[in-house]
Amino acid sequence: MQTLTSAISVQVDTHDKEIANNILKNLGLNMSTFVNMAIKQLIYTDGLPFEVKNPKPSKELLEALEEGENIISGKIQKKGYHNVKQMIDDIINEDNKH
Repeated sequence: MQTLTSAISVQVDTHDKEIANNILKNLGLNMSTFVNMAIKQLIYTDGLPFEVKNPKPSKELLEALEEGENIISGKIQKKGYHNVKQMIDDIINEDNKH
């Protein structure tokens, strides 16, 4: 049985295409193979083969962002450091107290 093929033309952001092509190249694939794989998965799953949703920050991230804003605004007083060594020394000293 003869297999017929059809061409698909799509417009994509040039930068996104370049990044995608590099990823596919590292995987040993090309764009045409990827598109064919995606279409086969679309058919196989009878829907999108990946989750599509609006990203929402986690509760923990929202709490951390709020805490950061409170520190910046002065509502919460936290110790600051001028370099990583000061911070690490303080952590070690705090651990040695317990």
